[in-house]
Amino acid sequence: MSRPPPDPLFILRGSGATVNSLHFCCGGDGPPYLYSGSGKGAIHMWNLTTRRAERILESHSGNSVIWLYTLTDSRSRFVSQGRDLRVCVWDLSEGRSTVTDSLLTGSVGFCQCSLLESRSGGALLAHPTENTEEVSVVEMRSWTPVCTLKPDSKLGMLMCVKMWQMHDSIQMTNPGVSQLRIRADGKILATAGWDNNIRVFGWKKLKPLAVLQHHTDMVNTVAFSDHQDPPQRLLAAGSKDQRISVWSIYSES
Repeated sequence: MSRPPPDPLFILRGSGATVNSLHFCCGGDGPPYLYSGSGKGAIHMWNLTTRRAERILESHSGNSVIWLYTLTDSRSRFVSQGRDLRVCVWDLSEGRSTVTDSLLTGSVGFCQCSLLESRSGGALLAHPTENTEEVSVVEMRSWTPVCTLKPDSKLGMLMCVKMWQMHDSIQMTNPGVSQLRIRADGKILATAGWDNNIRVFGWKKLKPLAVLQHHTDMVNTVAFSDHQDPPQRLLAAGSKDQRISVWSIYSES
């Protein structure tokens, strides 16, 4: 007989509403935290040592919080995205609970943003726009637009977007027949949604390098991974059709 599934390690109670987003913050000094965003705009900072909400932030005018991300340069800075059409940058240092900056995206959908930090301390943010089929990429320090990806035809609402930096340390062998071959200079971006397809863009390329057709229903999420042993780059996509497709990526110079 197979073993029964294990019970949770512990349960965190008191969110007060539907939990829509989660993000771990476990590096650096201090206890590990789990950030959660609720359907009523509350952001809880759960101390995973005490297993209690250390702070509760009321955000996004009471609208649902659909994405959270803590910046690596400081445990006291994080980014939230809400259904009030805004992305907010928070500063929690020295006991503050301050929104230091915000960006009006205009997006009324459920597509989460994606953030890509660089070694120099900069960060790029990819976010859906008021046109639910488009993705805009901005530089976070100044919200300067970098590029906007616009589809050639009506594709329906985007459900997910993901930016990714390919690691130079991965030494790929010659591509196999089943590998997705793309020409890119290190950064790529994937989008997916109502039209059931995954589109892979090279950096600042306004047309996709590849359109991956496999799923029979809406694609809700995508993820990237580098494997060192064996050397491999992977793209995974999860769909309403209850399947997860995993693609091997070969970057051509």
